[in-house]
Parts: sequence; structure tokens; C-alpha cells
Amino acid sequence: MGDAVELEVDGRTVRLSSPDKMFFPERGFTKLDLARYYIAVGPGILRALRDRPTTLERYPEGVTGENFFQKRAPKNMPGWIPTAHITFPSGRSADEMCPTEAGAVVWAAQFGTLTFHPWPVRRDDVDHPDELRIDLDPQPGTDYDDAARAAHELRAVLHEFGGLRGFPKTSGGRGLHVFVPIAPRWTFTQVRRAAIAVGREMERRMPEHVTIKWWKEERGRRIFIDYNQTARDRTIASAYSVRPRPHAPVSA
Repeated sequence: MGDAVELEVDGRTVRLSSPDKMFFPERGFTKLDLARYYIAVGPGILRALRDRPTTLERYPEGVTGENFFQKRAPKNMPGWIPTAHITFPSGRSADEMCPTEAGAVVWAAQFGTLTFHPWPVRRDDVDHPDELRIDLDPQPGTDYDDAARAAHELRAVLHEFGGLRGFPKTSGGRGLHVFVPIAPRWTFTQVRRAAIAVGREMERRMPEHVTIKWWKEERGRRIFIDYNQTARDRTIASAYSVRPRPHAPVSA
């Protein structure tokens, strides 16, 4: 699979083993291709990850192999990558990596990280989200165009809810994610209640097109507004993250 290579990333040297390992056979993309991609989008993905506790979605053998979500910072993580101590709903806690430079992203790619899942908090205050996140999830019989239509109405709802502004990105699939910057003044529970309120207003305005019904059999052919993405320990793929699908799409 080739000798290890060293990549220079903004002043950091990151060692990449098995650079020729095939990560996306359908596209012919290798582990080195993945690392080079993350170097290329370094400034963009850092805007999404900087100082945020981040869960790593890892595929050590590539997209066709086994995967797992790593919430705890790897034991062999370099000292120059900071962490944050976070608490899960179960009461357990852990230190999660908090990328502050592009080298941290490439270092994670070395261990097969395809997708980065940042918390909606910063490491200096892990109990008060600074983003309200809304997932517009197409259900069977709906598609991206339906999600985009819902996003247009969501824009109006957010504006009427105190002049809020959302920033949309693709999910890497058929849906859309909308991130709404907020002041870090409220708890996860309070932010989740706000997301439910937004969802209910959307459902009132577009009853034939969107739903907040939790049970799948009740959703019908509508866009599901997943308000639980604002709950503690629930994360959404970051902008510029590669998604684990055969054709290597990107959330952006």
C-alpha cells in the first residue's frame, strides 16, 4: 500500500501511513486523496470545527469496511490538539478532540476519519450551544427540491422569530442542514424547545409538506424536521465533511 508519507499542513508535519489504501473504490480515491482533500478545504472545515468538541466517524479500511464513532479523544493524539471535557446524557463524561488547525483534521484522516461531527458548543463553554441546528430530512417520496422549498419557508420563520438568520448546507445526501448562530446563553434543553417551536410553526404553515412527527409511519411523503439534532450529544456532519457513501459526496 506504499510507504508512509509526510504531509506539511500549515507548519505541522503529519505522517500518513498506507497512502495508497483504497478508501472509495467506486471513485478510485485513496487515503492520500482524502488527506489532500482535507488540506485543500482546511480553512473552510476549520470554520465549522474550530474549538468544538468533535466526534470522529471512522472507516479505517475505507468506506466498504467496518466503521465506528469515536467520541473520546484517541490516546495517541498529539499534544498540540486540544480537548474539551464533555458530559453525555447518561452522566458519563469524556475528553473530545477540538480541532483548532488544519493539521488536526489531516491527523484524524490518517486514522480513517471520513466525517467530522462537531458539537454545537465551544470548548470554553460546553453547556450552552452557540448554534441552533435544524435538519430538513426528506422522507420516502420526497427529495432535495422539497427540502429546499421547506428551507425557503424556514428562512421566513427564523426572521420572524427575532431576526434570526440560518446558514444552509447540503447533508451530503438528499437533505439540508440549517445552522442558526445564537448567543451561548441557553441550555441544551432550552435550545431544543426552540427547535420544536420552529418545527411546529413550519408544520402549521406547510402541513402538506413538512412534519415533526417522530414515528416514521406517521410522517408520510413530507420533509421531517428533526428537532432532536439540538439535544445534548446529538451532532450533525460538519460542512466540508466527506460522507460515507460509495461516490464520496461532501456536505457543503
